[in-house]
Amino acid sequence: MSKPATESLDGLVLGIDATNLRSGGGRTHLIELLRHADVYSHGFSRVVVWGSRQTLALLDDADWLLKQSPSALSRGMLSRSLWQCLRLSNQARHFGCDILFIPGGSFAGDFSPVVAMSQNMLPFEQSELWRYGFSITSLRLLFLRWLQASTFERAQGLIFLSGYAHRLLHQLLPKLSDDFRVIPHGLNARFRRSPRPQWPIASYSLHRPYRILYVSSIDPYKHQWNLLQAVAELRLTHQWPLALDLVGTAYSSSFRRLKRAISRYDKLGQWVTYHGAIDYECLHSLYHKSDLGVFASTCENMPNILVETMSAGLPIACSHSGPMPEILGSSGVYFDPLSPSQISAALQELIADPSLRSRLASQSFDNSGIYSWTGCASDTFGFLATVAAKSRDRT
Repeated sequence: MSKPATESLDGLVLGIDATNLRSGGGRTHLIELLRHADVYSHGFSRVVVWGSRQTLALLDDADWLLKQSPSALSRGMLSRSLWQCLRLSNQARHFGCDILFIPGGSFAGDFSPVVAMSQNMLPFEQSELWRYGFSITSLRLLFLRWLQASTFERAQGLIFLSGYAHRLLHQLLPKLSDDFRVIPHGLNARFRRSPRPQWPIASYSLHRPYRILYVSSIDPYKHQWNLLQAVAELRLTHQWPLALDLVGTAYSSSFRRLKRAISRYDKLGQWVTYHGAIDYECLHSLYHKSDLGVFASTCENMPNILVETMSAGLPIACSHSGPMPEILGSSGVYFDPLSPSQISAALQELIADPSLRSRLASQSFDNSGIYSWTGCASDTFGFLATVAAKSRDRT
């Protein structure tokens, strides 16, 4: 066997499994985590990341960072999964890793110690999972539930993004390690914008409508069609000049449902705009052009979009489900996302009262200041170092 690449280095060596981080929040987390990490202050001398060429190309270069992209990791899911299962543990030992971090939450190798991160609650909330019916997606989520549950129960340490995720998974999986941390994602500073003055709805017009923004994938548990119906009711009842902007990738059957709702409530295409997916680097500009933010999901681990909306200085109408009240606290108006009438009532309460909008927007903007990538990176590397040290002490 060849000499480990890190044998001459002092300090801990961290391995990161990015084999299944292909897009979305998981990849953003890895990029920002490494960008803001002060690895030496936590006793690490080297970080080795395994992932696809596309993912690794997005990581900032650093003297302490070693990027590894075997050809299998740029192929399909089966190829990536087999490589992770059969090769990753030996690769981690080859590079002298003291600990392996699994931000994707799934690991089938025999390396130890491992710290896994929970980023997806959908496999563990069955009522939400079955919104997909009996489908390839629901079967994939059930398999992911089994694989992640096995990973979490074998891991020496666990990272949760919210207290809600920690509580739910500990109820479902009593064998989980007691060595855990709740470490929420950070927030890119470009989203931050101080709340603007809140004007009465009478100051808006068809040429300058009051813009309501919902950023989220079009999925069965996101309920965009209920929001659309609620806004339509307000436009009809109060003759308010409201416009609705929807942003996100689309699951096919949910997109068809959304299009039917648009066809029913906005036949002429006058006030609903579906923007599709917008590049993450440009997304902040849409927040800053909006007047009110909505988050209508029933299943989240740590709702990054809600934090972005808070940071953008917008008043917020929000789902009462999952971790949303934990994140937003008392700085929003809540509703049942399954009830268009409740969504409508929450929107009406905010739109009709500029002083309420102003107070809640300022409060949520201030609260969003605790979400920092620097803090996330420091807490994460500190916890990884602690778990690695405990493992060393046991051997």
